[in-house]
Amino acid sequence: MSSSAQSWVDTTEYPFEHKYLKLNAGQMHYIDQGEGQTILFVHGTPTWSFLYRDFIKELSSQYRCVAIDHLGFGLSDKPNNFIGTPQAHAHNLSEFIRKMDLKDLTLVVHDFGGPIGLAAAIENSYRIKNIVLLNTWLWGTKDNKDAIKIDNLINSRLGKFLYLRMNISPKLLLKKGFYNKRKLTRKKHQQYIYPFPTRQSRLSLLNLAKSLVGSSDWYDEKWLELDSLENKKWCIVWGTKDSFITPDYLKRWKGRFPEAQVHELECGHFIQEEKTREVINTIGMFIKKSN
Repeated sequence: MSSSAQSWVDTTEYPFEHKYLKLNAGQMHYIDQGEGQTILFVHGTPTWSFLYRDFIKELSSQYRCVAIDHLGFGLSDKPNNFIGTPQAHAHNLSEFIRKMDLKDLTLVVHDFGGPIGLAAAIENSYRIKNIVLLNTWLWGTKDNKDAIKIDNLINSRLGKFLYLRMNISPKLLLKKGFYNKRKLTRKKHQQYIYPFPTRQSRLSLLNLAKSLVGSSDWYDEKWLELDSLENKKWCIVWGTKDSFITPDYLKRWKGRFPEAQVHELECGHFIQEEKTREVINTIGMFIKKSN
């Protein structure tokens, strides 16, 4: 990790040894703490493994906790030539899982980490034991009115300006995702803003945002391929005050996996920050029961 990166990382909140794995597309930063059955944490946008810091601190006393930063996010490389679609991120994650030879995995996914992580899980289904969903989706978005509105903005000149010049994703949209705004202190908020200091470093944010609708057909394709994960144990932990990935999304997941354990919490999109203790306890209990 470069000295400039070290200068902004809050080592009190995030006191882990930094590890890197060379992938075909670039260096991926990850945390690997503890021993035992492996939990793999997958973030979405505009977050990074910092989102799971308290999960790692707590659960690494019983489990091996691995948390990645997607390329273009957190402390991973931000290569200019990386396309940054969820398909490309899923390919990277699959490569990571294989190179690390991770097995008997409990996969924890959130936001865009859902399509990314589940696509990698489909490719490596024999390595997956349990799946934990936190406010995410995996089906077509091109008929969703809210998604279309966002897509129209993102693909406009204004959208490009807001994302690349104003850094709107971590500065404003992240904050909007909180139901209890007090849970996002200024100090914590900075840890989500600092990874994107330049226009070039924000391309990863714009590329994923464009994929909300741009990758719609791919989401549908992966939704059909979820059959390969039906025999896994599923747990859904859901923030019911999420204004974008709403309880309607939860209904769809319940319909697809009626045997899943479901826990609903009164909070916004960033359930890891708003209901930290509850989510950690739920994941810990779920893994214990599944063994």
